[in-house]
Formats: sequence, C-alpha cells, structure tokens
Amino acid sequence: MKLKKVITAVLAGSMILSMAGCGSSTGSTAASTAASTAASAAASTAASAASAAAGSGTELKVWIWDSNQQAGLQKICDEFKEKTGISAKIDVVNWDNYWTLLEAGGSGGEMADVFWMHSNVSNQYMANGILLDLTDKIKNSKSVDISKYYKDVVDLYTLDGKYYAVPKDYDTIGLWYNKTLFDAAGVSYPDDTWTWDDMYDAAVKLTDKTKGIYGYACNTTNNQDSWYNMVYSMGGSVLHDDQQTSGMGDDATLKAMDYVGKLAKDVMPDQATMSETGIATMFENGQVAMITQGSWMVPEFKNNEYTDKNCDVAVLPKDKATGGWVSIYNGLGWAAFSGTQHPDEAWQLIEYLGSEEAQKEQADLGVTMSAWQGTSDGWTSAASEFNLKAYLDMAQKAKLVIRPHSYKTTTWENMLSEDLVTAWKDPTQMATVCKACADKMNQDIKSDAP
Repeated sequence: MKLKKVITAVLAGSMILSMAGCGSSTGSTAASTAASTAASAAASTAASAASAAAGSGTELKVWIWDSNQQAGLQKICDEFKEKTGISAKIDVVNWDNYWTLLEAGGSGGEMADVFWMHSNVSNQYMANGILLDLTDKIKNSKSVDISKYYKDVVDLYTLDGKYYAVPKDYDTIGLWYNKTLFDAAGVSYPDDTWTWDDMYDAAVKLTDKTKGIYGYACNTTNNQDSWYNMVYSMGGSVLHDDQQTSGMGDDATLKAMDYVGKLAKDVMPDQATMSETGIATMFENGQVAMITQGSWMVPEFKNNEYTDKNCDVAVLPKDKATGGWVSIYNGLGWAAFSGTQHPDEAWQLIEYLGSEEAQKEQADLGVTMSAWQGTSDGWTSAASEFNLKAYLDMAQKAKLVIRPHSYKTTTWENMLSEDLVTAWKDPTQMATVCKACADKMNQDIKSDAP
C-alpha cells in the first residue's frame, strides 16, 4: 500500500476526535513551562561521541502539538546540541493540523525528522512503514533501557517484537475542584476517601443552575480524562482486554454509564454548551465546580489566573461497591520518520530524550511526568500551588488501565463521541445507546484490522 493512502486511512475521521491524552490542552495554549536549573549532564560513551561528531551541524526538525511543553523540551534539545553539535528545532502544530501535516510529509511534502506518536494511530503507522524501526538501536543503547518504562506504554509502540518509538511520558487522571465554590457552598474538599457517590452528592450541593454554576462537567469526547475512569472503576470496560470486542453493553459498564447519565441530568451543563465552550474553559471561568482532567493540563491551569488562584486537584473517587480506584493512563512516544535524511542523528536525539537524565529533567522542568519510572518526583514542585502528588498517587496506588485502543481507535472512538450525545441529552436512553454503540464498535473492530 502506498504511503499516502496509508496515512489518509489513518486520518479518516480523526479530526473530530477530542484528544484526551498526554500533552493535549483543551483550553488556551500559551507556552508556559519555565526553565529551572539544568539537570546533571548525561554520560556519553566514546561510540556515541564519535557518532555525534559525524552529525555535527545537522538541524533536525521536531514536531509536537502542545505549546505548553515547548519551552522545556527546547531547553533539553539545546543541551543536546551542546553535547553533540546536532540542532533540534521544536515546532508546535496544533492537534487539528498535526496529522494532516504528517500525511502531507509522508506523501513527499515537508516532514519532521522526529515527532510525537500517539496510541490512537500507532498501530497503523507502525504496520505501514511510516516510522523508523528503532529495534536494534534500542537494544544496543547504553542510555535507553526499555525495562525502565511502563510496559503498557512500551507496548503501544511495539509491533511484532519491533520498537518504533521510545516512550516520552505517561499521564494519570485527577479530580480538579474549585476551592472558592466549595467554600461558598460549605462543602468539604475531595480527598482519598471519596467515592463516586460522594462526588455526585457534592456536585448536587454545588450546582446552582439559576446562577449558571454546575457541580461537574464532562463532554462525550472527554473519555480518558472522564467517563472511561468511571466505567473501569465500576468494573466495566469500553473495550475488552482482547481488543476484539466492545464492553459498552456489559452490565457493569451500563451501571457506570447510568451514573454518567445521572451526572448529565442533575449537575452538568447541557451538551451543546459543553461542546461549544469546552469543559476546561468553563472550569477556568468559574462556571464548573469539578472536572476530571489529565496531568497534561497542569501547565494550562497554572497559567490561567483564575484556576491558579482558586483551584486544586485531588485523587479520583473510588467506586463504593467494588472499592475500585482506577486511572486510565496513556503515554506518548518519540518516533522518527522512516524517510528522514538524518536517521542516525534522529536516533541520537530520541535516545537522549529517552535517557534517565533527560527524562528526569523533563519532569523537573514541569513539562510533564516522564515515562522512565521513578524520575517524576520533581514534577510535583513545578506548580507548588497545586497538589500534584495526587497524580503520582494515582500511578502508585490505583490500578492503572491503559487507554482502550485497537488497530484503528479513532473509528470507534469518534462514533462513541457522536452517538453518546443522544444519551447525554436524554439519560433515559443511556442503556439503549450504549448497547447500540457496542454493536457498532464490534463491526468497526472487525473491519479495521491491518
């Protein structure tokens, strides 16, 4: 299959997908990461030094989609240049255009050498030769140790035993809340004893529709960062572990979705308002008392004057019946274009970005939590006004469930985002809609294999 056709197939329907994963910002996109003192330099072997000398003077083009991360990552890339002589310029391409540019680049247009890869499309990009095979390079590396990353994240970028990206980060989900609204309503702040029932009860007390204040908000597109967590915490699933069949019609899933419907009916803005305005924007405007959001949103909320002053984050609630404390998680990967004119230099950059030292610096700079386990403690100090330890607690104490994905996740995920709107508007139809979604998912999964 020609590369252009392959990437076009990857992109089918993806532009309407609301990105709920690492590095996605659903509010404003002002670059914010402040540089801290430089982390200790990574040790270089004689072999890598010789290779670096060969690439001296090369400038690599790097694409990412989150401006909040640009400053910190560029600082790390500048340090990479000091060590190797290889420049790496990071350009931010917003999510709506990112995959379109990859399509154009893969078809012969301008293309980045190194870029972020996401679980939504990784299987297709790996299967069709778009990504540089890094298997031998990783196996021979002295600074990339695949066993140090979360296995689920490694698996996202592995196909038939071959590696096509080095994990960049991982994320977890937390419960953000407006302290000012809580205080005004006389409601205690959320903590690690909260159940989903506690969240609902608090949301009811916080809701004042006459004043345009709502206890909670969750759009149909807020999957990883919202309703997915409720489903898996209550024992349900969106996609069964075999990745071959949908769990949307299972009894436990329907129970969780009934809870989502109750939230939609009693404490949430109407679907059209949430879709048009965005739940993060409503939270930043003081219109919503609680939202569940990923760790990638920390820079966004830190830079917003209102949330920086009035809001904080706690761990997610548990399910009262199962005791399930669950966070859906995901992780991006650093990948290279298979057709890059600088494969050795591109690998050197990816190797450096994936090293323990650079991963620690990424966290210390407040860019995001890092994929190398045990390197993210410094990230909690990057925005000391927030209880960022809640995100690490979710990683260390909760059950981590990797974001549901199959060969072509965007096909059925876009369908869910569209079809569930009916149930958000009329929760009495929730079970019917979910069962219909399960049937559609099963059809999509059967037809979207390589």
